[in-house]
Amino acid sequence: MEMMKAVGFYRYLPIEDPESLLDLKIEKPRPKGRDVLVRVNAIAVNPVDYKVRSPKEKVEKSPKILGWDVAGVIEEVGPDTTLFKPGDAVYYAGDITRPGGNSQFHLVDERIVGKKPSSLNDAEAAALPLTTITAYEALFDRMNIPSEPTKNKNKSLLIIGAAGGVGSIAIQLAKWAGLKVIGTASRAESIAWVKEQGADHTINHYEEFFPQLQEVGHETVDYILCLNATDKHWVNMAKVIAPQGKICSIVETDTPLDLTLLKSKSATFAWELMFTRPMYQTEDMIEQHHLLNKVADLVDNKVVKTTLTNRLSPINAENLRKAHQLLEQENAIGKTVVENFS
Repeated sequence: MEMMKAVGFYRYLPIEDPESLLDLKIEKPRPKGRDVLVRVNAIAVNPVDYKVRSPKEKVEKSPKILGWDVAGVIEEVGPDTTLFKPGDAVYYAGDITRPGGNSQFHLVDERIVGKKPSSLNDAEAAALPLTTITAYEALFDRMNIPSEPTKNKNKSLLIIGAAGGVGSIAIQLAKWAGLKVIGTASRAESIAWVKEQGADHTINHYEEFFPQLQEVGHETVDYILCLNATDKHWVNMAKVIAPQGKICSIVETDTPLDLTLLKSKSATFAWELMFTRPMYQTEDMIEQHHLLNKVADLVDNKVVKTTLTNRLSPINAENLRKAHQLLEQENAIGKTVVENFS
C-alpha cells in the first residue's frame, strides 16, 4: 500500500486548536472511470473550508480532508477519460462530496477540471478555480448575462463584497462582458483593490445603497451579485434592483428572505453554488471543464489576472491553520494559496 502526505482532521475544532488540522499519512488513491489522479502542487483556501471544519460534536473515523482549489499535474488517468493525459498541467475546484485536495495526490472527475493557464505558476493558478467557477456561473448561467459586450451596453452590475476571492474575479469577468461595475468595499485597501480589478465605482456596504448609487449616476442596477450577508443587504438590494433585473447570491441566510419585495419589479432571484453540478452529477457537468478552459485562455491573453494576494509554503497543517485564520477574519482581500509539499 503506497502512502502519501495529507492535511486533515478527525475532530471539528476551533482553528486555534493544534488538532484542528493535522499532518497525516493516508493511502494514495488510484483513478477509476473518468477520474484523473493529480499530483498537487498548490492549493487555495476558501470560506467553504472553515465552514466545513467549524466546531461540532461529530468525530470522524477516517480523516476528513478539505481543500477545493488545486493546481497540479496529472499523474495517472482512469480507463474512461478522454479529456486529459498524464503530464497535463491542470487547475480545478473539485467536488465537496468527495475528499478535498489537501493531499499530495488527489482524485477528481475530469469533467470539472480545466487546463492550467500556461502564463501562470501553480500558486497563481490555484487562486482561481473555485472563485472563477462561482463568479462565471453566477453571472452567465444564473443571471444569464450575455458574454458579448455589445449586448451589455449601459447595463450595470453591483457586486456586494467585491474585494474577496469571488468578487475579485467577478469584477474582471463582468468588465470582459462589457458591464458597468460598482463594487462594495469599506476600507482604503479594499477600495483600492476593487478598483485595481477594474470596478468603475465603489460604494460602502455599511451604508444605504440608493443614495450612494445616485452619487455615481445610477438610480438602479440591472444585476446584483451578493457575496456577503444576503439577509442583511436584502432590503437594500430590493430597493436598487432595476425592474426585471436579476439578483444572485452565494451566501446562505439566517432568516427567510421576503421575496415579495421583488414582485412589483418582476425581478429574479437565484442561488449559486459551484458544487451543484458535481454534487448532483448533472448532465451539463462538463460545463465546468469548458469554462475553466475559457478563463485559462482569457488569462493567457491578459484579459483576466490572478487574484493571489498571500502565499505560504510548504503545504502542512501549520500553514493551513494560518490560512484558515486569515480567512476567518472575514476581511480577506483576494486569495491565500499554500504551495509545495515538503
